[in-house]
Amino acid sequence: MKLVYFDCFSGISGDMVLGALVDAGVELEALEAELRKLRFTGWKISAERVKRKAIAATKVHVEAGESHHHRHLSDILKMIDEAGLAPRAAERARNIFQRLGEAEAKVHNIPVEKVHFHEVGAVDSIIDIVGAAIGFDLLGIEGFACSAMDVGGGRVQTEHGVLPVPAPATAELLCGAPTFSSGVQKELVTPTGAAIATTLATSYGKIPAMELKAVGYGAGSADLAEQANVLRILVGESAEKRTGAYGDATVAVIEANVDDMNPQIYGYFAEQALAAGALDVFSSPVQMKKNRPGQLITLLCEPANRDRLIDLIFRETTTIGVRTHEVFRRTLERQSVPVATPLGTVRMKIARLNGTVLNAAPEYEDCQRIAAEKGLPLKQVLATVNFHFQKINEMKNS
Repeated sequence: MKLVYFDCFSGISGDMVLGALVDAGVELEALEAELRKLRFTGWKISAERVKRKAIAATKVHVEAGESHHHRHLSDILKMIDEAGLAPRAAERARNIFQRLGEAEAKVHNIPVEKVHFHEVGAVDSIIDIVGAAIGFDLLGIEGFACSAMDVGGGRVQTEHGVLPVPAPATAELLCGAPTFSSGVQKELVTPTGAAIATTLATSYGKIPAMELKAVGYGAGSADLAEQANVLRILVGESAEKRTGAYGDATVAVIEANVDDMNPQIYGYFAEQALAAGALDVFSSPVQMKKNRPGQLITLLCEPANRDRLIDLIFRETTTIGVRTHEVFRRTLERQSVPVATPLGTVRMKIARLNGTVLNAAPEYEDCQRIAAEKGLPLKQVLATVNFHFQKINEMKNS
């Protein structure tokens, strides 16, 4: 598995992430070509080599040609959906903005649907976040880890006035993540930086075991007197990938019992949980006290997403309590590949061990679409796709 480690010894911001990605090997032209799919005009992106203290780094500049930049969360999510980005990049960008929206909603005590962004709604901030998601996809990054983050100190001027560092939304985003202050009187972790790191990272602490492939330094706007204002990212292959072994990770399990909920609510809740970052959602029938039949709702998620998914459970279900614990999870190496068939191209979800395909399944949505378009039974489409995948696989191995 290809990993990125955010080394936030001097904080993290959206433009620092972009700079570090370009410094680590992402081609600016390829990044810009994908970003042009967004419904923006009049903006420019460029990169230059700079020095922050003794460290050479890449500074990415985004020049936006707009003055009004208040956008609702729903508008930004729609923009991402309509851009036609690579699925993994689009999903990560959506998740980052959703997490930002939830933090803003909690700070201002408003429903997430009514959240509108000020600074984060500007073109440059949207490009920072969506560009980061695109850059990670271009590098083929599958996993993320993060160091403790230097948040800085003092106060920062915002659309809401002068606020303490870290700003309220940033502090909300950093819940559950390790932080510290070096004493530098400046905002070192911005809302965009905090959202990117805490949405994507599945572990915090030391550099994970990996074979280092690239190092990137992204420069912040300020040239601090106390320390180099840069973000370092380390890009490498995890030990699991290099040996062809399993993917190991710690995941959080969240459980809740309900016996008084309309069953129609569960389907909606499950969709919301998956969109909010749950790895899996399922329910099991249970017999509860007073002989009442009920449901055991179980969510699996990355530890960094645990608190917001607990909030979602309380908001969307009728439970009044949850249980949570961490477990060790082992997974096969997974990949999605397009397969050409007489019915059209279908994505196949493939699971491997030591390079050998153990499981392969057609993407349900692709088969459902083909069945509807061609008026065929879904089972026939599934059988045809499986047959042609096996045929192609046998030809490759012969």
